[in-house]
Amino acid sequence: MYSPSEIPTEADRVEGHLRGREWRPSFGSSFLVERGIFAPTVQISPIGAATRHSAGWQGLTAESIYAPVQKRIECQYSAAFHLLVMYVDGIRRDGETSIDGVAPSRLRNVANKLTFVPANHTYDEWHEARTPMRISYLYLDPAKLDGSRNEDTVYAPKAFFDDSVVWNTATKLKSVIESGKAAHSYVDALIDVLSHELSRSDKELSRNSPVSRGGLASWQMRIVTQHIEEHVGEQISLSALAKLARLSQAHFCRAFKQSFGVPPHEYHVQRRIEKAKALLAERNASVTDVGFAVGYSHTSSFSVAFRKITGRSPREFRRDFS
Repeated sequence: MYSPSEIPTEADRVEGHLRGREWRPSFGSSFLVERGIFAPTVQISPIGAATRHSAGWQGLTAESIYAPVQKRIECQYSAAFHLLVMYVDGIRRDGETSIDGVAPSRLRNVANKLTFVPANHTYDEWHEARTPMRISYLYLDPAKLDGSRNEDTVYAPKAFFDDSVVWNTATKLKSVIESGKAAHSYVDALIDVLSHELSRSDKELSRNSPVSRGGLASWQMRIVTQHIEEHVGEQISLSALAKLARLSQAHFCRAFKQSFGVPPHEYHVQRRIEKAKALLAERNASVTDVGFAVGYSHTSSFSVAFRKITGRSPREFRRDFS
């Protein structure tokens, strides 16, 4: 039940845009979305095992999950909404992921992987984390996703797959949900891309890999992103990244944007802000110290960069954690 201070007002429901812990029941099994409708979210146990930040807008909902290293975390989901899981960071010491219709996976390094759970499929996952885990959940209303196409679209479950188009589109959609500011035509375009990409078969995906579309090869993506993660709070030169990929700077920039949807510098900034989110969630450091940790020498410049990507100041973002 909500306490009196947590009951949504009519002003809070403008455009269906809801943020943060105010709309979360104590266990986090559901949250308020558009027009007061309750929709299930991923259940995580034990209670308090992860820090969760949720946002809803125009019938679309997103969560950011931050889980520290600990013995075991269990995640369960089964609902009438599609679920797209984005494993931003994380290496498991042990664990298993199961989805109806897909063979269970015990993949250890899940960073930068995607998992898609179609509506009414059961998703069960447990892991013992070797490193802190950052996961994003996108809950997609089938009426919105299917409504973007003039056909009966079939979605198949997929565990731990790579798709730069899905990743980049989902990242943009998550930013829109969190900020609550975007033209309907832009949101519709993002949903249409997701609908198309998620409905493609594995055979279609292999025929249209990032390499064949002129992007970076898998080993190049891996070594470049690893270097950025290891030096996220530092200045990284374009020449250093191009050298790692064994390409000229001009060729590297074109291939990088083809694979990730943004230029290298913008990707680096995005990764800085994602790390900042994790540090803000832990509440162990001041906003100023978090800014220093991710490479900003002035709190003002950190706040500007953070707001540009998330639509909120670092302090506002921190307050919304349950």
